Amino acid sequence: MPKPLKPNDVTITFLGGLGDIGRNCAAIETNDALLILDCGQLFSNEERPGVDSILPDVDYLFERSDKIIGCLVTHGHEDHIGAIAQVLDRGLSFPIYGSAYTLGLVRYRLDERNVLHKAELIEVEDDEVVDIGPFSVEFLAVTHSVPGGLISAITTPQGVVLHSSDFKLDPHPIDDRRTNLPRIGALASDPGIRLMLADSTNSDVPGSTASESSMKGNLAEVFRAHQGRRIITACFASHMHRVQQIIDVALEDNRRIATLGLSMRKNVALARSLGLLKVPDEKFFDIEEVEDFEPGELCIISTGSQGEERSSLATAAAGSSRWITITDQDTVLLSSHPIPGNEARVSTMMNDLIRLGAEVVHSGLVEIHTSGHGKRDELTTLHTVATPEWFVPVHGEYRHLVAHKLLAESLGMDPDRVLLAGDGDQVVLSDDGLSLRKRVTSGDHMMLHGSFLGPDRGVLGERRILGDQGMVTITVVVDFDKGEQLGDPWVESRGWLDTDDARGVSDEIVRLVADAIDQELQNDDWSRKSLMRKARRAAGTTVNQLSRRRPMIVPIVIDV
Repeated sequence: MPKPLKPNDVTITFLGGLGDIGRNCAAIETNDALLILDCGQLFSNEERPGVDSILPDVDYLFERSDKIIGCLVTHGHEDHIGAIAQVLDRGLSFPIYGSAYTLGLVRYRLDERNVLHKAELIEVEDDEVVDIGPFSVEFLAVTHSVPGGLISAITTPQGVVLHSSDFKLDPHPIDDRRTNLPRIGALASDPGIRLMLADSTNSDVPGSTASESSMKGNLAEVFRAHQGRRIITACFASHMHRVQQIIDVALEDNRRIATLGLSMRKNVALARSLGLLKVPDEKFFDIEEVEDFEPGELCIISTGSQGEERSSLATAAAGSSRWITITDQDTVLLSSHPIPGNEARVSTMMNDLIRLGAEVVHSGLVEIHTSGHGKRDELTTLHTVATPEWFVPVHGEYRHLVAHKLLAESLGMDPDRVLLAGDGDQVVLSDDGLSLRKRVTSGDHMMLHGSFLGPDRGVLGERRILGDQGMVTITVVVDFDKGEQLGDPWVESRGWLDTDDARGVSDEIVRLVADAIDQELQNDDWSRKSLMRKARRAAGTTVNQLSRRRPMIVPIVIDV
């Protein structure tokens, strides 16, 4: 049994983000207050058919709804803010703290779901200190692949908890807003950093991440090499630093600019309104006017760099875009790396674009993308400056967390002071130090299917079987009063075999199932359940033996 908590203990419960890249969320608590640290989603993939997205274990938050005093949003990526609207829509309400750009992105999401009235959005500035219940939070600038990222230095009853957010050390960021290492060093000196939670995404990659500024020259080379052609660029819709570079290069190449995709249009408008994106009004044109210009005059900045279904670029690649038609006069520039799990989707989109005649330039050919996450040298610098008393790696797959743990130990941290946690685990910061409680909550992937939210209770396995092997339905009609089978069973299938191939197998299924039902009806204790079991077994055995496939077998017993 874990030790009971004392009044001044602080717990941090990891509800998502420790084991995969997505659904980042943690709850920092005292006895009477809970502060949410990010609340993101993980986009689904082919391994989870029919699932829209995966959320953190939000049941933990609902069980403690009376304690919630606010939510810190470190930056505007969907894996950190994408679940907030869902949580509010299901009944919670709390203030949200973040930078102007991050809150602008949050506002869009809440407005889309009609829950904006459930949250007070509180804008914070770099270096600002805000008291939130028993916590005092100092917000520090951090460089990432989205403007307005924030490191959180949270003063708790057990000392300072430093959360790095997604971070890198870029000496030449586009907006000159560098990660505030000097302040982290000052906090390390006085009062000291009791616990650090730090981004682990690139902890297994040596060296340092290339500066965002170094991308411009390579982008310019691509533009120069494709003069006279229409250039369609795709990057993450929140990555305004990359968008600014694309705009700068396009203007130098005497091109006019349009955005394609709702999220890109909204984010560009937000960034321009905040002064984060600088471009003359007259250089923009509406995508509806795309046919009014020669190809060499145009640069289109689009969403869909990950090949997401229904995204603007994927739709254009499929030949069904409302706005643009891909031709052999197009160069498509993918300024991003595929997110793990999206490789096949991106590859399919690239093939579709090339079939339509476009030339595709991607980061595997030319260095036109750099990560927003620091590599080992940058993590080494962070640890050296912060000198935390305790450390928990966060944000990453399991291999990233382990690599970060080993890195910290190689830098001199006592292995007993580096705790490896996972989703559902809780760390307790007390007068005695830091301890780990395993699986205080389920840590389950909460699947969002349309309007339904919950863990996978087997339905995904059924969907995979249906998608891979198909379905065979065997229907039996029985007179329950007389205990007699009426007529032959009949077989229907979907996605199993072609009609001609299935005919012979179906005849054998009918014969064997009919025999199995007749035999079962001879037993005094037969029931609907036992008839279904016999029908499933007889049909399944036959299907497997004769077709070498394992479709889902659905027995139906009709009582007349």
